[in-house]
Amino acid sequence: MNTNLQAADYQPGLDQGDPDRRFRLDALPTTVMNSLRWLSRPQMPEGNPAYSYMVETPQGDFAVMIGHYVNGEVHPFEVWINGAEAPRGLGAIAKTLSADMRTYDRTWLSLKLDSLVLCDGYPCEVELPPDGDKVRVPGVVSAFARVVQYHVKKIGWLDGEGDNSLVNAMMFRKEPKTGTEGTLSKTFDVKNPSTGEDFAMFIKELELPDGTCRPYSVWLSGAYPKDLDGLCKLLSIDMRIADIAWIGMKLRKLLNYREPLGSFIGKAPGTGAQEKYPSTIAYVARLLLYRYYQLNLLNMDGSVKSFSPQMKVVS
Repeated sequence: MNTNLQAADYQPGLDQGDPDRRFRLDALPTTVMNSLRWLSRPQMPEGNPAYSYMVETPQGDFAVMIGHYVNGEVHPFEVWINGAEAPRGLGAIAKTLSADMRTYDRTWLSLKLDSLVLCDGYPCEVELPPDGDKVRVPGVVSAFARVVQYHVKKIGWLDGEGDNSLVNAMMFRKEPKTGTEGTLSKTFDVKNPSTGEDFAMFIKELELPDGTCRPYSVWLSGAYPKDLDGLCKLLSIDMRIADIAWIGMKLRKLLNYREPLGSFIGKAPGTGAQEKYPSTIAYVARLLLYRYYQLNLLNMDGSVKSFSPQMKVVS
């Protein structure tokens, strides 16, 4: 098999005029997981410094709490959402973004925050740091991202040198647009009687030259908390990392995500048996992992299958 085929040679469903497609099938010499300074939250028995910002929105007030590790430089490694009125979905976004903070790739974190700043929702005016001036934002997710973005810039994290390993491992920076032929997709219906959510999840996929498929975007449609669009944006960017282990790690962290009064009984993918899930978000993560399992890319626990194809990004 020719492993040097360019993207335009085997993506008939994607817009061939899009210049932002730059990958080929090959073996990765190293895993992008090496960019993680911590695989999970580091244990600090004496505690760690953190900053807290209060955000007041029409959808509810909440605190954004950002934790640091200080050793020669200030490395932000986590962000939390706190408050009884916090909009649903923000906690999962913060959890997913925390893993991005634990990498050495500062450009990667900047890319994620830029994406969230543009996330639509319910437009409102929010008082934002440093002066508390009211700023018009497209939604709560955007307000959250602006606070985190302000803070990581203030401590100088985004100005330092990173390894750029994650950004360089992206199959493409922006989601490619389909041409007139469209593209492959997989659809799952999600219903949580406890919260009243009833929506469809769409997973866009592309075909690789060896005949396998690779998910590269996820979107929702129907009745669901609008803030979940921010989570879909983050996961879609994660899907574009060539090393399949990255999205496996991200989805695995969401499998146990809990929400107050959000648990429900749903059908387990693959078996149809009834299982209890701690939240809609946990169920979405399970369905996404199941799709990767169907495509022989990941195991159901998020680990990489030994025969999964790997991709190497080229300029």
